[in-house]
Amino acid sequence: MTALQTLYVMSMVAWFLSEFFYKNMLKSGKDDKKDKDKSTLNILWLAIPFSIAAAVMISNLSTLPIAHGNWIMYVGETFILIGIIFRFIIIRSLGKYFTVDVTIKEDHKIKKEGFYKYLRHPSYAFSLLTSLGLGLYLNNWMSLAFAFIPPFLAFAYRIKIEEQALVERFGEEYITYRKNTKKLIPFIF
Repeated sequence: MTALQTLYVMSMVAWFLSEFFYKNMLKSGKDDKKDKDKSTLNILWLAIPFSIAAAVMISNLSTLPIAHGNWIMYVGETFILIGIIFRFIIIRSLGKYFTVDVTIKEDHKIKKEGFYKYLRHPSYAFSLLTSLGLGLYLNNWMSLAFAFIPPFLAFAYRIKIEEQALVERFGEEYITYRKNTKKLIPFIF
């Protein structure tokens, strides 16, 4: 096994363990309003493992290279690592306001600094960067599609549900914030 392959395996284990930790340790509390999630957490936990398994399986069964040469694997692994690390940083920056289920805390405030100055959902953006990195690392067009599209669709649904809850709670303040920021890609989308 090469150093890059070892790093890839370690990063995939770290990705899984971090998401497992978030899912089990960062749920809403008993006093929080929990009726907003509409199964988005379950959908994410179906879409992401499915997409990873499908992408890896397809890369082992077919050859549809995105690029020739190992450089694409390095780009993919870099995206995986950046996604995992920055998602962790963003989750830490939200502190008690981050929950894996869509929840509005009693004293909830809209975070508008740091990454949130430019993106409404930077945690999701970096999770999707990790998925994109997986597809690039596998260097297979079909793997890239399976690694990225299911999580993207699941996050798109979750963003819709989450933003409805935020508009209900914060009204014009969130609507104004939404007009001045992008969902997932700074200055673009």
